[in-house]
Amino acid sequence: MSLISAKEILDDANKNLYAVGAFNVNNMEFLQAVFLAAESEKSPIIIAASEGAIKYAGPDMLFSMTKALSDTYPNIPVALHLDHGSNLNAVMVAIKAGFTSVMIDASHFPFEENLKITKQVVSICHPLGISVEAELGRLKGVEDNVSVAERDAVLVNPKEANDFVASSNIDFLAPAIGTSHGAFKFKGEAKLDFERLRKVKELTGIPLVLHGASSVPEAASKKFEEFGGDLKGAKGVPFDVLKDAIKFGINKVNTDTDLRISFLAKVRESIANDKSQIDPRKIFGPAKDYVIEIIKERMRVLGSSNRI
Repeated sequence: MSLISAKEILDDANKNLYAVGAFNVNNMEFLQAVFLAAESEKSPIIIAASEGAIKYAGPDMLFSMTKALSDTYPNIPVALHLDHGSNLNAVMVAIKAGFTSVMIDASHFPFEENLKITKQVVSICHPLGISVEAELGRLKGVEDNVSVAERDAVLVNPKEANDFVASSNIDFLAPAIGTSHGAFKFKGEAKLDFERLRKVKELTGIPLVLHGASSVPEAASKKFEEFGGDLKGAKGVPFDVLKDAIKFGINKVNTDTDLRISFLAKVRESIANDKSQIDPRKIFGPAKDYVIEIIKERMRVLGSSNRI
């Protein structure tokens, strides 16, 4: 199957009230794991690559590997998405390589500047059939003990979200509702602002995106630390919270940290159990298999299994 835009995938998720994982990849093993999980679960997928991943693997290499795997598994709807493009140059690199979806993240700018930059990206991408994601608010973990003023300072304003979507014509929006990137999100329990999310969905009606959505799986975390790692008591977003977020309008759930933890947990275990092993396939192979199971579980939680 040819790569398609993420809009095609997420419009169905929005209509039928489920979410699709956007899985960040850096290398062949991660990419294979996503496709193998999707084949097993009969799930659409979004392959996400950050600017760092593109610099590491190369934009043409990432596109070529993704296209090759999409041809191998022709029944899987798949989009190749630029995650957190920081400027127009990053977007153009992705477009030239063949990406079918981009995120322009100008959320650190004031509203009007964010809107101006986003509209420019939309004007370039939409005539090419490339979908566009943008972000409002700041991804900063918010817990129970912060004031209303502090929450309002970092979380999305629903009215601004409506104005932004209407003016920019973006395809999907990442509203800040209390998550943050990486494994070290919360000192206490996750506290997402679902009422704020509900209002954004009600006003905009478009697919919404949850960034900073890693769950830090308990089994993988224990294995990571058992074999010498240190996650410093990291806590993520529990599955039941993810399910609630989907009920209130989330249709795309970014997944990166969980894959890293799981892959490296198994790498650590393999090396510890066979210190004389010099064949990387004997180390990376089991790690890939472990990540497949993590992804499959995530697909079931998001409701994307058995959608194709």
